[in-house]
Amino acid sequence: MATTQYDVIVIGAGAVGENVADRAVQGGMSTVIVESELVGGECSYWACMPSKALLRSGALLRAAQRVGGVAEAITGQLDVRAVLDRRDRVTSHWKDDGQVKWLEGAGIDLVRGHAVITAPREVTVTAADGTVTVLAARHAVAVSTGSAALLPDIPGLRESEPWTSKDATSAQTVPASLAILGGGVVAVEMATAYAGFGTRVQLIARSSLLRANEPFAGELVGDALRALGVTVHLDSEPSSVERTDDDGFRIQLSGGGTIEADELLVAVGRVPNTIDLGLEAFGLEAGAWLDVDDTMRVLGADGEPVDGGWLYGVGDVNHRALLTHQGKYQARAAGDAIAARGNGSPVRLEPWGTYVATADHTAVPQVTFTDPEVASVGLTAAAAREAGYRIRVVDYPISSVAGATIASDDYTGQARMVVDEDRQVILGVTFVGQDVGELLHSATIAVVAEVPLDRLWHAVPSYPTLSEVWLRLLETYGRPEE
Repeated sequence: MATTQYDVIVIGAGAVGENVADRAVQGGMSTVIVESELVGGECSYWACMPSKALLRSGALLRAAQRVGGVAEAITGQLDVRAVLDRRDRVTSHWKDDGQVKWLEGAGIDLVRGHAVITAPREVTVTAADGTVTVLAARHAVAVSTGSAALLPDIPGLRESEPWTSKDATSAQTVPASLAILGGGVVAVEMATAYAGFGTRVQLIARSSLLRANEPFAGELVGDALRALGVTVHLDSEPSSVERTDDDGFRIQLSGGGTIEADELLVAVGRVPNTIDLGLEAFGLEAGAWLDVDDTMRVLGADGEPVDGGWLYGVGDVNHRALLTHQGKYQARAAGDAIAARGNGSPVRLEPWGTYVATADHTAVPQVTFTDPEVASVGLTAAAAREAGYRIRVVDYPISSVAGATIASDDYTGQARMVVDEDRQVILGVTFVGQDVGELLHSATIAVVAEVPLDRLWHAVPSYPTLSEVWLRLLETYGRPEE
């Protein structure tokens, strides 16, 4: 069997894999990408794009209903079928023709099928029709296979075949009732979307909502979900799950009580797609997250790059930050590092350099598209204290900003700034409120660039916008002395 040789092989043609391949090609590397499903991956068809399309219409309707003059003009309810049709257009009806065309234009070859790493720098691909293709890499193999929904070990859960996020974002009909297991981003976003469709939603969370965020974020989102009609069960978890006679779900709670629903969505976490890739031949555990350095080279148990450093793990598979934008950031670093090493150029690992993904550690931005939105970057107050920083926490109600008065007649929101008192720079920022996602990049720049507070005083927010919250946070903190 003939072997086709490239400089770089990328396994997984999602957003992350596409970016690894693109940067490698731009660095002069011949590159092939392998995909077993749709080119474009989870984000394009079952995660970021369809979920936000499902959320957008309801958010706009509720925002309009909170503005006098517009609220009186709205007489209808959300057209759910039209929302689903728009979601279908956003996902290109689950066809990847456009993404394939992009690969061709970028000079990236595509091989479809399931990939297994069968030798150092060798990948064997088996297509759906059984055709086998052997690929060899001169320089690197990058694993960008993403993650899948975790199904916890609850009696009857797996056998009952519940929804995962892929089902919730691609559903063609809306159930009358939906139970959601989980309290993280996917859980609260889908609770928001389906409650907006008129579905009776019950949310079951083991502890609080959005635990990775500042506590007030989960509290405000919980209040909003209840206002939408969602029943929120905190500090609760299922002890068993079974199908009912009418093909619904019966969920027995560990603290007593039973919930019945037409559908059950499990959104309690993710597992890496690293099974059946052949990784165990290189001393790695199949089905485990990949440990990587800041250029995304996979590390072995000894902390050194595996087998000389030709294997990379980029995106969700390394568990650094399970976010598409952060995976693409890693991909740019990895692709550039692969090309540099392949061309014999030095690759330095110092923080914030060309070839490293330093921001993964302390400056990850994320927006949760609930209503209100949650936008955060950097460390929470609790995380900053745990890391040993001497901090000051500054809170300010966004509803007191003039821009909030313009945006809504009933604005609810909160801002928090976590300051490193020793260096007088911002470690983390959290905004909760309508449209705060568009505030986040200014916070990200402040955190990444470690802009001193005395310089931030000269970044004047325009009036009357939500950005004025920056001025109010600084005023609350107090102007640094000369």
